[in-house]
Amino acid sequence: MESLTDTPWDVTISGTGLAQSLLALALSRSGKKVLHVDKNPYYGGAETAFSLQEAEEWVEELKQGCVPGIADDAHGPEPGRAPYEDVSVHSPPAAPDSPTKLAKSRAYTLSLSPQLIYSRSKLLPTLVSSKVYRQLEFQAVGSWWIYRSSETSVLDRVPSSREDVFSDDNISLRSKRSLMKLLRHVTRTPQDEGVANETEDLDLPFADYLTSRFNIPSELQYPLLSLSLSQSAPQQASASYVIPRIQRHLASIGVFGAGFGSVLAKYGGGSEISQVGCRALAVGGGVYVLNRGIQYIEAPQDAKGDTSQHSRLLVKLTDGEEVRSAFVVGSRWDLPEAADSVSYHKVARSINVVSSPLEDLFPPTSDGGPIPAGAVVLIPGNVLSKREDAPPVYLIVHSSETGECPVGQCVIYGSVSLPGAEGQEILDSAIQRLLQSVRNEAGASVLWSLRFTQLGRADDGSADPIPSAAGRVIRFPPPSLDLAFDDATIDAVQKVWKMVLGDEARDESFMQFEDREGAGDDEK
Repeated sequence: MESLTDTPWDVTISGTGLAQSLLALALSRSGKKVLHVDKNPYYGGAETAFSLQEAEEWVEELKQGCVPGIADDAHGPEPGRAPYEDVSVHSPPAAPDSPTKLAKSRAYTLSLSPQLIYSRSKLLPTLVSSKVYRQLEFQAVGSWWIYRSSETSVLDRVPSSREDVFSDDNISLRSKRSLMKLLRHVTRTPQDEGVANETEDLDLPFADYLTSRFNIPSELQYPLLSLSLSQSAPQQASASYVIPRIQRHLASIGVFGAGFGSVLAKYGGGSEISQVGCRALAVGGGVYVLNRGIQYIEAPQDAKGDTSQHSRLLVKLTDGEEVRSAFVVGSRWDLPEAADSVSYHKVARSINVVSSPLEDLFPPTSDGGPIPAGAVVLIPGNVLSKREDAPPVYLIVHSSETGECPVGQCVIYGSVSLPGAEGQEILDSAIQRLLQSVRNEAGASVLWSLRFTQLGRADDGSADPIPSAAGRVIRFPPPSLDLAFDDATIDAVQKVWKMVLGDEARDESFMQFEDREGAGDDEK
């Protein structure tokens, strides 16, 4: 076997995050010589999944200076080595009489990428056409819930279909008519009569759009907003952003079963998908090296179009070994420092192990339908803050059926579009309100919590890959902070795939593979 140094690599991928791993999947049948390295000793990069002990070790590594030079502003250039800051672990002392305590560390698989996946997402058909779907298990995300107010501490299920609207006793008859008008409007197709010639002003704030166009009362604005997973208040989010996302939600319902429109990947979310992509490249002849990143890249002079060994990029790995590669691809955090003008947004997030299963949040999606493994709870920002324009808090709840925690417990993934201590204080308040509002769960408590600020691409940020060194070094855009899988990730992977393959690339062949011989036995 040739050494890494002696092999003329066509592509070196740095980092095993979701985008890099999907690129690995796309290149797995290309016949290219691919070296895939990661500075971490584990797969998944910034989208990995941890046991309790691994999470605590990760926090200590970041605190001890593995992420130097953290910026203070929420939108400045990111100087660190990981898209996380303000990391901490909180483990309250267990009550002596509590029947539920933390299990062993390995009983947990806590995901840094718990995004739900809509059934109309580009990701699912990509996993099917690339023949790796057999290695993944998906589970339904069922109900959306809205927390009403601090006075009532009531959770209401958000109606997301015409049937739900008609059967909801909390909505007045007049409001039901307005909601039905809105639902008919957003579920129309271009083929419907009059749609092609109709224009409307979507530049309004979402709240104003609902009031002026459909006479929707203010108490229904947050429930509708929740269907879009917008992390801005109704007054701050534009209708042009929210309405297409509500359309996505509604169009996804019923694709895989009655009553639900999104799924999650069992055993760690995006981390599990990353490992499947890497496994496909390894089967296709790619070489994997963990615990080694890239220290620097040196581009030869006038090498564009020349792929001989000496015209390739000189890549020095962090252990001192040098390799040559025609292309190097990675994220901003997996490649050597480079001056760029990319802007970043910051959100506070937390991962919370809860002592109760919170079963009432997971009713069946329909008669005879599956018991969901996920639920979405929105708590309006103005319930938690005196500011009317405060961003909402989303709490994504995963049951033990996800394989992320033991039976009798659940995991709550919290997110709010405020970084640092302010965001964490609001998240903590939101979680306590949720636990107090779920029926028959008076003793529910947080057993363990991982808290951090995450950096990523703003909603209006470019999702295009960034080439440099005559197109030989390619950086993926910052990861999306969306609570649902962002299809722009697939688009970015395809663009990088085309840059690497050049004239060999055909759009119709992207991620279109035949079953490998014996795949029915080996890949299940």
